[in-house]
Amino acid sequence: MRILILNADYPRFLAWLYRRHPGLENESYAAQMAARNASLFGVADFYSRNFAGLGHVAADIHVNNPWMRAAWAREHGLVVAEPSPPGTPAARDAVPGWLQRAVAPFKPVLRPLARKVGLSPRLDAEAEKILLAQVEDFKPDLVLNQDLFHVDTRLARRIKQIGRPILIGQVGISPSRGEDWSVYDLMISQMAAVVDFFRQHNARAEVVHLAFEPGILDVLPAPPAQNFDVTFVGAVSADHQLRVAQLEAVARRYDLKLFGSGLHSLPASSPLHRCYQGEVWGVEMYQALRASRVTLNSHIDMAGREAGNARLFEATGVGAFLLTDFKDNLHTLFEPAREVAAWRTVEDCLAHIEHYLGDEAARRSIAMAGQTRTFAAHTFHRRVEEILAFVG
Repeated sequence: MRILILNADYPRFLAWLYRRHPGLENESYAAQMAARNASLFGVADFYSRNFAGLGHVAADIHVNNPWMRAAWAREHGLVVAEPSPPGTPAARDAVPGWLQRAVAPFKPVLRPLARKVGLSPRLDAEAEKILLAQVEDFKPDLVLNQDLFHVDTRLARRIKQIGRPILIGQVGISPSRGEDWSVYDLMISQMAAVVDFFRQHNARAEVVHLAFEPGILDVLPAPPAQNFDVTFVGAVSADHQLRVAQLEAVARRYDLKLFGSGLHSLPASSPLHRCYQGEVWGVEMYQALRASRVTLNSHIDMAGREAGNARLFEATGVGAFLLTDFKDNLHTLFEPAREVAAWRTVEDCLAHIEHYLGDEAARRSIAMAGQTRTFAAHTFHRRVEEILAFVG
């Protein structure tokens, strides 16, 4: 089959990537794609390389990358407006933290309204035209759409009209309300609650978890010394209020190093400000995890009682000792106390940190067992096999 993967990148990552590679926006489409994949951020080319490994022809499109999109258009004889030079986006940072916290519980309901008034991510007419041309050029038999917000159901229907490919949607957070999902042949999510939502709206849906790509260990730099006692790598925001409370408690007692984004949404009194080490993406993120004696995980609030975020697999995949929040289904992914450590309350988390900082042998044993489990059960190779089995 010919398989096309659609994805979108955080604007902050794009700003970092093009700042890291001056002039990249003027390079060819292939050169920009190579730099994007070499960053190892997010899922990079992990789906497409594993579909290809199973004998399929696979390609990625990063639908909200204007410089890559313009390069493709130029190379295919399309006249397009040249995008502005890469810069640091700050639109979300301009929204006051108190307002972000207030609207967080209502996001699934508010998204359709936000889209109508231009406050939700979407592609403009030219971007849609180029995306449809890319789909027409590739002629996919299967399209895996990993961004249901930039590529909404209206645009998905236009894609479906190009050769009638099998259309799969993937989402890890609560989807927008009021959408007609019937255009999709299959919806997948790591969250059973999201799968149930789609099934209740007459869409076929299955649980497919996130994953780790073992091949990145062949290209990462040598493991750094474990100079960090406790780290957290990820976002702190209005969508992570339970996480913020946990991390603030840790910060008051231990030398927490916080890598990520969203700090602007927290009050100035938060102890997390003094822990902040800046943003890390891809390679640097993996190195921060490896440099940690204890690295923490806490799911987004909307996850409820379900485990399944990317950090579970990224941390264990690179051999880090992971202390994660307990969830009802955690045992289906990792064995608590043997492959990961798990905390149930903030005080429990603090006690686990104290214990494991003093027991290097236990940390090493759990980290090794966690990595073994990830390599055996949670790779992108396994995930693409699962996806193909569902549509086979």
